[in-house]
Amino acid sequence: MVFNRRMNRTDSKLADRIRWSYLLLLLPNVIFMVYAFYNLWTVNNRYNEMLNSVVAASEFSLDFKEDFDYETYLLIVGNVAWKDSQLPRLLSEANSVVQELRKYTYSQDNLERLDSAEKYLKNLDIYVYRIRENLQHQNMYEDNILIWENDVQIVTSLLQETINEYIYYENKQLQSVQAENKVLFWRTFILSIAIFTIVLICIVAFSLWGPELITRPIEEQVKDEQKQLRKAEFELLQAQINPHFLYNTLDAIEWSAEAGNKDQVVSMVDSLSKFFRFSLSKGREIVTVRDELQHVKSYLEIQQIRYKDILTYDMNVAKDIYDYSIPKITIQPIVENALYHGIKNRRGGGKITITGAETEKDIVIQVKDNGIGMDVDRLEEVRRGLNEGGPVKSIVYGLYNVNERIRLNFGEEYGLSIDSEFGKGTTVLIRLPKMNINSLTF
Repeated sequence: MVFNRRMNRTDSKLADRIRWSYLLLLLPNVIFMVYAFYNLWTVNNRYNEMLNSVVAASEFSLDFKEDFDYETYLLIVGNVAWKDSQLPRLLSEANSVVQELRKYTYSQDNLERLDSAEKYLKNLDIYVYRIRENLQHQNMYEDNILIWENDVQIVTSLLQETINEYIYYENKQLQSVQAENKVLFWRTFILSIAIFTIVLICIVAFSLWGPELITRPIEEQVKDEQKQLRKAEFELLQAQINPHFLYNTLDAIEWSAEAGNKDQVVSMVDSLSKFFRFSLSKGREIVTVRDELQHVKSYLEIQQIRYKDILTYDMNVAKDIYDYSIPKITIQPIVENALYHGIKNRRGGGKITITGAETEKDIVIQVKDNGIGMDVDRLEEVRRGLNEGGPVKSIVYGLYNVNERIRLNFGEEYGLSIDSEFGKGTTVLIRLPKMNINSLTF
């Protein structure tokens, strides 16, 4: 009985030692988990705040200028009385957005940009007050128009540019946070290896399989999440249906209807319907070249009606490549750049030509315009921005986004290349793999 009691005491001590050993082995893991989750939570929380900042600023940037200029004009011409004007609401909401953005940004430069935005909004309030005062007197229409053209529109443009700069630098911060997330991952990975190495010295049976079983799923999951994170970012910053384009198209339809151009109205509504239908595409990111060309054709048909005096176009793409895959809304942003930054800046009419064919390994689609073109320095800046996301110019940002989506979906060897000559025009080449859409899995 004494022996049994001793054995029981020994077993009890051994059990206690095993329990303490388990606790000692568990303690480093608990510390590691607290450290990892705290850092991941901190980085993720900062990333979400910055993403919310970009979204809020994007909504402000897209809508404010067009609405404010239009509402001011309606007030001046007498279509809207002051008591019914939306200007006070627009100014109040804009100020609220600027104050809300202050809660998100960590950058001193962006805080200064928000200070500038507040000054611009105060100036707009002053201009609106002057217009309102002038409306109480006779023969002040010309004065109000001058205020609208020389003050209001200029300040709203400066305000929009300031918010666009804010968005750009917030996005740069998002990229920095992504880089920090990668560094944190590798630090966490290395630390986990070190901790598990200590544990594995004590647990021989687990030494052969533990690291591989634990680290490989984590690594694959993190890489997949990072890829999805990049994809979500580019889809957020991807050129969507331009509200200004929609607004102007609806205006053109209204003018055509008032002028009695029934056929033109039908044509524009049909093209706009096709444009929207494709933009939805049931959530698909990859489409056929045929569908992408139809989308571009719808866009050009609308723009040709609006700019019939300066725009012609020609599409000559080989039917052999129609069933190959292309990221949705790839060609249209390039065509839009060709129109707004090339053709419209050139005296007289201009032409956009779209061609495409297959090579031995790839397919190549070319978008060429005979617009104003670029000098050597500007071309080099655009090329650098195409690969690095450099300058804040919208043309570079749009091309950079298209280029990154192609690389993300098909690999680094594919994407855009650009050539231009000042006074003669610009050519953009889109290089894609010969990949039938039916062979892809979504």
